[in-house]
Amino acid sequence: MSGDGMYDKLITLLDEHGAAYRVIEHAAEGATEAVSALRGNELGQAAKCIIVMVKVGKKVTRYALAVVPGDKRVDLAKVKALYEGTYASFASQEAAERLAGSQSGTILPFSFDEGLELFVDPELLRNPEIYFNAARLDRSVALSSNDYLSIAEPRVEVIAQT
Repeated sequence: MSGDGMYDKLITLLDEHGAAYRVIEHAAEGATEAVSALRGNELGQAAKCIIVMVKVGKKVTRYALAVVPGDKRVDLAKVKALYEGTYASFASQEAAERLAGSQSGTILPFSFDEGLELFVDPELLRNPEIYFNAARLDRSVALSSNDYLSIAEPRVEVIAQT
């Protein structure tokens, strides 16, 4: 699915739930720090979305969509522990883009793939709004944190490095 298809899917989902959000158009940018400056949000309000691959034993591979504040890094050991895994790493770009349905730098903080479990760090949710690229490098969404929680239904776990 192209970024435009995922963008449309996102906006439809938000509209169907009556979410409080706004679309922000900006220069094409996928790096959290740079796009936050373009949008005018604090780095800690940005939803940094990283897909993590976790090995559970020798034969099982699981994928997690880890969402952390933009000023933090994903703690791979914490994600691995949630699965009682034996190994964790960032997913390959190919796997991440296939599971997310959009290119790196535009991954949504929502999972539309049953093979991708969604985790969000509670620190991100302390903000009244979260900001993220909306499956496109040139468009972002500012979304009510409460609406995000009720629509995305993530597992809230401490997964950011301290």
